[in-house]
Amino acid sequence: MNGATETIGRDLGRILEALAGLMFVSILVPLVWGEYYAIPALIVSGVIPFAIGYSFRTRFRKAARPGKLHGMIIAAVGWFCVAIFGSLPFYLIAWTVEFAPPVLGEASRASTPTLAAFTQPLNALFESMSGFTGTGLTMTDNEEVLPRTLQWWRSFIEWIGGVGVIVLTTAILARPGSGSLTLYESEARSERIHPSIVSTVQTIWWIFILFTFVSILLLWVVGMPIWGAINHAMTGLATGGFSITDNSIATYDSVAIDFALLPIMLLGSIAFPVHYLILQGDLRNLYTDLQTRWVFIYMGIGTALLTVLVYVGDTYDSLFTAFRYGSFQFVSAATCAGFQTAADTTNVALGRWPAQAQLTVVFGMVVGGAAGSTVGGIKLIRALTLLKGIRFRIGDVFYPETAVRRLKINGRRLDEREVRQEFEEAAIIAALWFFFLGIGIFVLLLILPQGEYTLENVIFEVASAQGNVGLSAGITGPESLPTVGKIMFLFNMWIGRLEIIPVLVTLRAVFDRGGLYR
Repeated sequence: MNGATETIGRDLGRILEALAGLMFVSILVPLVWGEYYAIPALIVSGVIPFAIGYSFRTRFRKAARPGKLHGMIIAAVGWFCVAIFGSLPFYLIAWTVEFAPPVLGEASRASTPTLAAFTQPLNALFESMSGFTGTGLTMTDNEEVLPRTLQWWRSFIEWIGGVGVIVLTTAILARPGSGSLTLYESEARSERIHPSIVSTVQTIWWIFILFTFVSILLLWVVGMPIWGAINHAMTGLATGGFSITDNSIATYDSVAIDFALLPIMLLGSIAFPVHYLILQGDLRNLYTDLQTRWVFIYMGIGTALLTVLVYVGDTYDSLFTAFRYGSFQFVSAATCAGFQTAADTTNVALGRWPAQAQLTVVFGMVVGGAAGSTVGGIKLIRALTLLKGIRFRIGDVFYPETAVRRLKINGRRLDEREVRQEFEEAAIIAALWFFFLGIGIFVLLLILPQGEYTLENVIFEVASAQGNVGLSAGITGPESLPTVGKIMFLFNMWIGRLEIIPVLVTLRAVFDRGGLYR
């Protein structure tokens, strides 16, 4: 770890500077909507990370390029720091409204119990971590009454987090040859569009911005008000799932809006390199790319199964209604978007669906979409690698020991050593994923009131947090989730976004340095 502090400090400084820029840009929102009382809070929220980031970057500007270990620690610590400083707008705006200083007289009109929940630092941190990791679980009980500034900040951090904070920093602040590839890979990405990693991340952002405008237009055309279209397009494409309405997408109770959101969520679940090739006119990738092909197969099978389960289980009285809610909730879960149409005010809430239907949704959340997209979960490519690897190993028995076998995955022909390496990586991630899922379930069963929630409700909620999905069976809330549960979910969301390994590496480095791991 010699010189590591300088390298990590310099790159953390860059990340914090980028975060400060996001806050300063967001000042336009209270200016447009006349929420002037929110401006001082946003300025203070931006100045703090900028000052720290600037001092880190200038002090350690001559630090060496990051290696693999540095990259993982920068990713893990960077994401946690971004969540901490990203909570400042929630916290400071809530306290501004609480104090309602005379010079900002209009602040008193924004006072609501929903906003008051953010005067608790843990609630503000939970909302920020949920946003940046693209989870979508929330500490608000009525998003409609939040100031427009915070509605925007929630959507904006999910939009940024969907592609990645480090990817954003690399696109704006990094220079070619500055260790950008190491940082890019440490944020659970490996696919390239161009030989240069800086060009790759800039192209990713151009594609993301283009799709965002198309999504806004689509939602507006099918009847969603423009402010809702902007926010839901951002969080739908980022597969984050924050909403500006009290009952998520169920508030609109519109078949057209439900079905318009399906392709938006699917766009977010397909890898950016595939989007790039399709935009270049190479449409074959829709079926030749293994992950993209399986995104459609997997969504189709899941939708059909969930439709049958909720229809046969008498949850809905018509096949079309079962298909409408079944298709939306499975795609929302499997793309990790977390939008909800099954809510109490308009229909049967998810937490009261049959256990088989809830567990089908859980399966979708665990697997997720394509690697290289904005989704969470263990990713389709790992699930497919595990299935193909198991079949390959079983097939060994039927061949002589001298046989030379290769495994074909996504057009690549892997030899024995490569198969072992990829299978091992997929198995480790999957095993760790289920290990921490089990810990989360155990903790929630200990702290939640006995008899209030079923086991499938608890499994559903923890899988949703760790898969960065955001669907809720009704457990998450400022009052309903105990403090220990909020802390547990912070950890679940953090490791889920970074695919666990960088966080474990960072924790080992911290404990090792403190003499606690020997």
